[in-house]
Order: sequence, then C-alpha cells, then structure tokens
Amino acid sequence: MANIPLRTTPKRIQTRIFINNFIKFLFLSSVLFACVLLGVLFFRIISEGAGYLSADFFQNFGSRFPEKAGVKAALIGSIYLMLIVAPVSMFIGICSAIYLEEYATKNKFTDFLRMNISNLAGVPSVVFGLLGLTIFVRALAMGNSLLAAGLTMSLLILPVIIVSSQEAIRSVPKEIREASYGMGATKWQTIYRVVLPYAIPAILTGSILALSRAVGETAPLVVLGIPVIVQFLPDGLLSQFTALPMQIYDWAKRPQEAFMYVASAGIIVLLALLIIMNSIAIFLRNKYSKRV
Repeated sequence: MANIPLRTTPKRIQTRIFINNFIKFLFLSSVLFACVLLGVLFFRIISEGAGYLSADFFQNFGSRFPEKAGVKAALIGSIYLMLIVAPVSMFIGICSAIYLEEYATKNKFTDFLRMNISNLAGVPSVVFGLLGLTIFVRALAMGNSLLAAGLTMSLLILPVIIVSSQEAIRSVPKEIREASYGMGATKWQTIYRVVLPYAIPAILTGSILALSRAVGETAPLVVLGIPVIVQFLPDGLLSQFTALPMQIYDWAKRPQEAFMYVASAGIIVLLALLIIMNSIAIFLRNKYSKRV
C-alpha cells in the first residue's frame, strides 16, 4: 500500500498554532491565578499578623485577652505531636509498603487490601477522628492526651504514606533487583541496600506531603476533645495539650476583631513550622538522591 502524504494546508497550520497558543495561555493563566491567590493570602496574613509577632507572643499561653494571648503551649504541643506522628506513621507505612510490594503474594486478598488502602487515603479526616475517639480515647482509656492525638493523626496520614511508598518501590527497575540477586544478595539485603536507597527520595516526598497535612488538621483534634487553651506544657505522653490549628481555630471564631490579627500571627507561626519541616525533609531527600 502506497504511502499517502499528509496534506498540511496553511489553514490547518494556523489552526494548530492557534490551539497550541491557546493551551499554553490556559496553562499559564492557571499558574498565574494560583500564584495571585497565594500572594494575596500571604499578603493579608502577614500584614495583619506581623504586628503581633513578638517575644511575648512566643512566651505567653492562651488568653481571653488578645494583647496577652500567645502560642507557647500550642507551638510546643504541635512539635511534640509531630515527634509522635512522624516516626509512627513512617515506620508502619514504609514497612507495610515493603511487605505489600516485596513479600505479599499477588492474589485477590492483597488486591482487595491495596484497593482499600487507596480508598482510605481519600476518607475525610473527621472519620479518623471518630476512629481515634473510639479506640484510643475510650477503648484504651488514653483520654484526650498527646499520645491519643498522635496515634490518631498517624492513622490519618498512614494510607497516604503507604500508597506513595508503594509507588516508589514499584518504580525501582527489575534489572537492579536481578543484578543484586545475581551477586548473591538475599532478598532482605536487596531491599535494604538496593531498593530502599533508590526509592527513598520518592518515599520522603510522599511523607512530606502527609506530615504537612497532619500538622494543619483540626477536625480530628476537635473530635478527640483537645482543649483550645491550656496554661501548661505537656509533661508526658498522656498529658493534655493543645496544638496550633486548635489555637488558631479558637481565635478565629472569637467576636473581637483583635483576635483576627492574633489568629493571623498564629498562622504565620504555623506556616513557618511547615516550612522548617519541609526544608529538613527536602534536604534529606536531596541528600539521598545524590547517593543513588
């Protein structure tokens, strides 16, 4: 069969150029729209809350008076909360992903398990709050403690970490595994020395997003009954505490206009905490990426 030459008329060329320019303009407009919204949000928060950022704001506890309100208890509580959530969720999530991808037999049960884990990643956070209230607060009698909140938040982000870790492990080329086996390495040696170093950048990326979600969630903490104002710092895993999202939520719903500015200052602190966490995780991710 003879090759039929494609007919490219000037009209078709102009149509393709127009479509290409329109799509480029559409994508550029989407990026600019998102950047403008983000810029307006940052400008409003910083302009309203920067005046309340002071040494006293970081040293004072919560108060009914805006000029005396501070984030000491909330900031320390959020940091302690992340010190529980990060190791628990990442250890269980990465171990679960390794088992499902490297050890579990491919059958209907494991397919059903993978499907349900993926579905859990989209469940509203308030549902995990109810789960934590039922298991940790009531069944295990932990109360509205730091440990109960940390385990609940770990459950919240666990599906995200498992799914992202599975994708990262699955992306490792089979040839690398086969070369490791050919050198006489065992399965665990191959996973520990070959697969994980190759997949760790993508695993950390998913963990960064999951931990960022956990540090800003409010609904599970509200369901657990975490107080919004405490006048002490947590002294143990079963101690009561408050967190930055709860403190900001309490300030934002107060009728006094001054508390809106205090809430903006609290949001600045929360954003700074997120940036520090993400910077550390990105540094570790880039460090491991250079080794691969």
